[in-house]
Amino acid sequence: MSSRTLRRRLHHGDVGDRSREHYESSRLESLNEPLLGDAESYDSRRTNELDDIWDDERKKAQFHWTFLFSNLIAQWAQWFANIVLGSGSLIGRILSLPSTALNGPNNPVSLTYVQEERLRNLRHRLEVPFDGSKTEHQDALKQLWKLAYPDRELPSLKSERWKDMGWQGSDPSTDFRGGGFISLENLIFFAQKYPESFQRLLHKQDGVRAEWEYPFAVAGINISFMLAQMLDLQAGSPSSSSGIRFLQLLEEDETAFDILYCVAFQMMDAQWLAKRATYMEFNDVLKSTRAQLERELALDDIFSVKDLPAYNMLR
Repeated sequence: MSSRTLRRRLHHGDVGDRSREHYESSRLESLNEPLLGDAESYDSRRTNELDDIWDDERKKAQFHWTFLFSNLIAQWAQWFANIVLGSGSLIGRILSLPSTALNGPNNPVSLTYVQEERLRNLRHRLEVPFDGSKTEHQDALKQLWKLAYPDRELPSLKSERWKDMGWQGSDPSTDFRGGGFISLENLIFFAQKYPESFQRLLHKQDGVRAEWEYPFAVAGINISFMLAQMLDLQAGSPSSSSGIRFLQLLEEDETAFDILYCVAFQMMDAQWLAKRATYMEFNDVLKSTRAQLERELALDDIFSVKDLPAYNMLR
């Protein structure tokens, strides 16, 4: 089977239809499963579905007792800080940290006004699906082309030339079924804010490239989706450690999600090169990228996205 035939099968349903079924439980209707993946890993997940249900029940029980125990420890630490050491000492100040810091990421987080407002705006962006019939969305696609290829003629909205950018077909609007309009906004932001990095990734200029490369634009849609999941943005209030840290970054900079997207894209390409990956290994590379992002977000001295070690890769 030729690579073109396989790509057509991936685009027309072998992966996309299964992905939509797998993500029906999500609260963000405009976001779906990543658009690239291999059938074998998907079938394995479906085979283990019943085992996962039982595992979830056991995890719930473990979480219940862990939560009670962590609350007890936090209360004891607070009492010890106030009564024994006094709030004026260094150790007293450390032990008098807010309960969210002592209890870990599983407790509800109290949002500041700025965090709440910016999180609401970000979620609104996540809920907007791409609509190829809207002039605003058509204009955004045209803007992306001009940023990507400033010296080339703008094609019609349905043209084989869109494949040069990494869309899977001649009509880019069909690829947005998973990522929504925000994924297009992320690509435009990347091209405007870090044009050198954007161009190098678009044209695969770094490292020794695979014979069958990942499609640039569709990879960008996958990264938008991955970040929304990792940062727990579909929850009422983020409870994961990465989601809680992101709230701090969002308070510092309203464009934190967009900048983190650029960092993630650059990081993904570095992972791709390090693994010498090919097209069908894209999801594995994306998982590695997420794990590295989570590690960097967990570092103590991160107060803005620009403090992340991987940010230095952007140019």
